[in-house]
Amino acid sequence: MGLVPPCFITEIVEKDLREGRYPKLLTRFPPEPNGYLHIGHARSIVLNFGLALDYGGECNLRYDDTNPETEKEEYARAIEEDVRWLGFTPDRVLYASDYFETMYQCALELIREGKAYVDDLSEEEMSELRAQGKPSPYRNRSVEENLELFERMRRGEFPTGSRVLRAKIDPAHPNFKLRDPVLYRIVHAPHYHAGNRWVIYPLYDYAHPLEDLIEGVSHSLCTLEFENNRAIYDWVIENLKGKCGLPLSPRPYQYEFARLDLTHTVLSKRKLIKLVEGGFVTGWDDPRLPTLRALRRRGVRPEAIREFVRRTGISRNEARIEIELFEEVVRDDLNPIAPRVLGVLEPLKVVLTNYQGEEWLEAPYWPRDIGKEGKRPLPFSQEIYIERSDFSLNPPKGWKRFAPGQRVRLRHAYVMELEDVVEENGEVKLLKARIVPGTLGANPEDGIKPQGVIHWVSARHALPVEFRLYNRLFLTEDPEEGGDFLKNLNPKALEVKQGFIEPSVAQDPPETRYQLERLGYFWQDPVDSRPGRLVMNRIVPLKEGYRPQ
Repeated sequence: MGLVPPCFITEIVEKDLREGRYPKLLTRFPPEPNGYLHIGHARSIVLNFGLALDYGGECNLRYDDTNPETEKEEYARAIEEDVRWLGFTPDRVLYASDYFETMYQCALELIREGKAYVDDLSEEEMSELRAQGKPSPYRNRSVEENLELFERMRRGEFPTGSRVLRAKIDPAHPNFKLRDPVLYRIVHAPHYHAGNRWVIYPLYDYAHPLEDLIEGVSHSLCTLEFENNRAIYDWVIENLKGKCGLPLSPRPYQYEFARLDLTHTVLSKRKLIKLVEGGFVTGWDDPRLPTLRALRRRGVRPEAIREFVRRTGISRNEARIEIELFEEVVRDDLNPIAPRVLGVLEPLKVVLTNYQGEEWLEAPYWPRDIGKEGKRPLPFSQEIYIERSDFSLNPPKGWKRFAPGQRVRLRHAYVMELEDVVEENGEVKLLKARIVPGTLGANPEDGIKPQGVIHWVSARHALPVEFRLYNRLFLTEDPEEGGDFLKNLNPKALEVKQGFIEPSVAQDPPETRYQLERLGYFWQDPVDSRPGRLVMNRIVPLKEGYRPQ
């Protein structure tokens, strides 16, 4: 099975290659370096790079860097890092800004052919006339005047925003995008890659098709929000192919697919910035966020993200995907690679009154259904910690954990029964219990079986851990419900617990993912965790049996 599931785009690609329309498949992933990538971008990354791998083609990472005021080298480097982390190696790393001279010469060609003009209208005036389908009063400037003004724009003789270059198509075109769209604007600002060489910058609708044509892209894949822009894409290519050193054929075509959207989160760059700058999260790598660097820090593997894209498919139908599916895919990815260990999030101490000394038990890392070998030594001593939620003084009907008169088995160890409860100010502080003799790997001889199995750690040997439990960022499926997404933030999106974990993890590589039995999947936080101060992130809770609605 390929990286990209069969869909309308694979059908187009296969037909084009079969008919020899292109010598080879060439795609591109073209982010603007004005922020960090998120899970929504993963669909485009997997689609473009996956097609290249599936069909023996190539895929470029190209920065659509035509806006100097918002773009940064920091973002460009982070984008490439994220692409490579997802498992893809760009055939070339390219910059739209490297094509600025070619784009400028193409603009001059359009002016000479009477297909572009310099407009002095303000943005507000231009918008009003476009809405009315009326021409600009500057539309009929002569070719000579337009050439002179555009060259002066390049020399920096006019202030920011004072003039633009517009395509001369049709001021009343039924497709609003074709109502003499803006091709160039004046911006007096340094560019992170091009420096101070330019004060005029092409707009996306003009630059993007030229970039594809220059690079020899065969299939230009965009999200559905750019569907109406396809008309400009085609206009630019049809009017400039074979000119200014550009190839005549084969020409690229644009195809649109539905973007990836998730419940219980936001993918809007504006909203993500608000979360970060407002201090609602700790930064762009905060594991509560849907950014790729945040998911990486949380412990989600790139394999899971690629599989999530494959499972959700590629189509033209917009739909918000349940976050439960994403969580299920992450669990499916971790289940066969995460060794099982014991940990306690909210510890309650138990003293075993009839046990002395310590012993080291042999415990398997893997359940029987995984089919892997591997065991670790597990210390057992007189004092242990169990999960506070695994004990009840007044258990409800059907209680399967520890309680007065109710035995439980300690995972990989003995059966235990309660002797006494030490309380302080109405809170249980300590349990006194005894092990049932002869129950290591066996049932009690008296025939009274334990009601359930609970996890534990040896108090003497356990490693202290700060557990960070990450939950869904928003309480509602649609964060916009009610009008203000900030009001739907989940106050328990992060819960911090001071607990313990068995000592075997100290010998493992820090990138090891674990399943803490009955608790979820965890790994060491790559930023804050260090020897002697373990910090472990919950990657995803244990909740099996997801069924799509």
